[in-house]
Amino acid sequence: MGKQATEMLKGTLEGIVLAILAGRPAYGYEITSWLRERGFTDLAEGTVYALLVRIEQRGLVDVEKVPSEKGPPRKVYTLNALGRANLDEFWRNWRFLSDRLEQLRKEGIEHGE
Repeated sequence: MGKQATEMLKGTLEGIVLAILAGRPAYGYEITSWLRERGFTDLAEGTVYALLVRIEQRGLVDVEKVPSEKGPPRKVYTLNALGRANLDEFWRNWRFLSDRLEQLRKEGIEHGE
């Protein structure tokens, strides 16, 4: 992943993780694995854990400690109402930016780019 893609991912990772949690509760390793399986191969595991701490502190998720057979209890994150509202705002902003960027791209093509 290039530097530009890495910078763009930093700005959208919170929304991506909230979108994952909108589908089902998950723990940090699951989220990281899911992202890597979908092409985010350069994503450092610590990045997701740091983000989970921040969204927990902001009250966007509910957290439950679940016993694990492989070690200490896992923190399972569930999107709550505040998190869902934040995700809805993320998607509105994403659509706005995506539409404007596509418009700029098309205008560039029309002007001989």
